[in-house]
Amino acid sequence: MDKVMRLSSEKGVVIFTKSSCCLSYAVQVLFQDLGVSPKIHEIDKDPECREMEKAIMRLGCSKPVPAVFIGGKLVGSTNEVMSMHLSSSLVPLVKPYIC
Repeated sequence: MDKVMRLSSEKGVVIFTKSSCCLSYAVQVLFQDLGVSPKIHEIDKDPECREMEKAIMRLGCSKPVPAVFIGGKLVGSTNEVMSMHLSSSLVPLVKPYIC
């Protein structure tokens, strides 16, 4: 869990993904369209992939990827991010990180 917490604080918006996950790609595109350049960690390319997946789930994410952290705090996966976007609560949260 320490690695996930350390990596999730590297930048204002951090997304843990898998290179073959289409939902991860959709979330990345959403943030880019909002003007945010998130830090992307493709955990399937990390030798500690399984441990990272377990740590993300222990933090409360319903699925290990995509897992979105804003300001070092877990926001959630695709459903949570899209719900926030549709309710207009995502933009104010990422406003400090817009390029």
